[in-house]
Amino acid sequence: MALQIYNTMSRSKEPFQPLEAGKVKMYVCGPTVYGYMHIGNARPVIVFDLVRNYLEQLGNEVRFLTNFTDVDDKMIRKAEEMNITVAKVAEIFIDAYREDIEGLGVKPATMNPRVTDSMDLIIDFIKELEQKGHAYENGGDVFFRTSTFESYGKLSRQNLKELQFGIRVDVDSRKENPEDFVLWKAAKPGEVSWNSPWGEGRPGWHIECSAMVREFLGDTIDIHGGGQDLQFPHHECECAQTEVLTDKPMANYWMHNGFINIGDEKMSKSLGNGMQVKEIRQRFKAGPIRYFMLSTHYRNPLNFSEEALLSAEKSVERISVAAANVKHRLELNSSSAESEVSSEIEAKMSEILQHFHDRMQDDFNTPDAITAVFDWVSVANGLLAGEVAAAADLTALLKAFDEMNSVLRLTPELTEEVAGEEVERLISERIEARQNKNWSRSDEIRDELSAMGILLEDTPQGMRWRRK
Repeated sequence: MALQIYNTMSRSKEPFQPLEAGKVKMYVCGPTVYGYMHIGNARPVIVFDLVRNYLEQLGNEVRFLTNFTDVDDKMIRKAEEMNITVAKVAEIFIDAYREDIEGLGVKPATMNPRVTDSMDLIIDFIKELEQKGHAYENGGDVFFRTSTFESYGKLSRQNLKELQFGIRVDVDSRKENPEDFVLWKAAKPGEVSWNSPWGEGRPGWHIECSAMVREFLGDTIDIHGGGQDLQFPHHECECAQTEVLTDKPMANYWMHNGFINIGDEKMSKSLGNGMQVKEIRQRFKAGPIRYFMLSTHYRNPLNFSEEALLSAEKSVERISVAAANVKHRLELNSSSAESEVSSEIEAKMSEILQHFHDRMQDDFNTPDAITAVFDWVSVANGLLAGEVAAAADLTALLKAFDEMNSVLRLTPELTEEVAGEEVERLISERIEARQNKNWSRSDEIRDELSAMGILLEDTPQGMRWRRK
């Protein structure tokens, strides 16, 4: 089965065919860095990290860009509130964003272009639009002339005749048409600004992504992603201003993840109901948070609750324990004679991986892909329950697990669980204390290791350790 992706533009699943074989150009709208990431922001971050991981596992070289909007109205208000510069606000929250994505097990983007570093690109893009009659200046502001793009509304399926102007689109008497949108905003007194052919000002929201995509990825890219709320007006406007200029599709595949809700209400910073990721990370590791996000299909709404995260934590624990036990048994068998993988294990791993990839290639159906991981857990626990587990079978199990986990990233890489000399010394001392029936010292060592973030477990395969 070839990879199928649901394309928002066509409202259907389509076979994925990159512009260049083996290479994927992917752009995902990033944060406006005026505050800490909330859990609603974390969903596209995790979803498109997963998409990137799987595309790379399929053998593609993925050039993945996520921008930083580091100047806009919200940034200016935050700077005034904090009594610091807009640039300082950006630095504070970009650092916080990077800390959060690392804590979510998300790989850094190939590039994070910033608005303030891309001003020449943005101004040049607007000048081209103006020269070709797609933009006009009025009062120091520059607007996009939507009437010159006949397909405006095609991505979000908005009917311009039915748009409620003044609700979905700002009313401005300087506009030729109510649906025209701003490309360049004249600066107000005291605001941060840049010089331009239209006077001092700064870019509108939509233009930055079009300029960055064209400069760093080209006229047409493979995948453009973001949250469902960005379909209109943001992505619609991006699509219009890019395609009217290049006469090419901006992206061959548009992907949008669903909302995270609390009850029946969308979670967002503007509504004041968004829990910050940094707060959630104090209680939950990356694995349970990712499991929570991926246990619902990315296009469907997701209901947030503490109970859901606690349930995810238990599920990840079950997976992690099985994987660690297989690794531990393999280490105990490391000196055993070489053997061939049994036909039974080989067949089961093949079946599990086939199921995993079938589901992932069906528009990244992670809920069903996760069932393949639990099928793996059942096989692993069954094998470990026996007195004998051949090293080749254990190795085959770990190889299959790593193939799935490198995409989902529900548990740490198994190779990360390496004990330091002090941990090893304490573990050896505890084993000796138990052999000597020195239970008080044994308990003291367990407490010492716990304080170091090391959890000891006595299993049928012997004592093992893992990080909390």
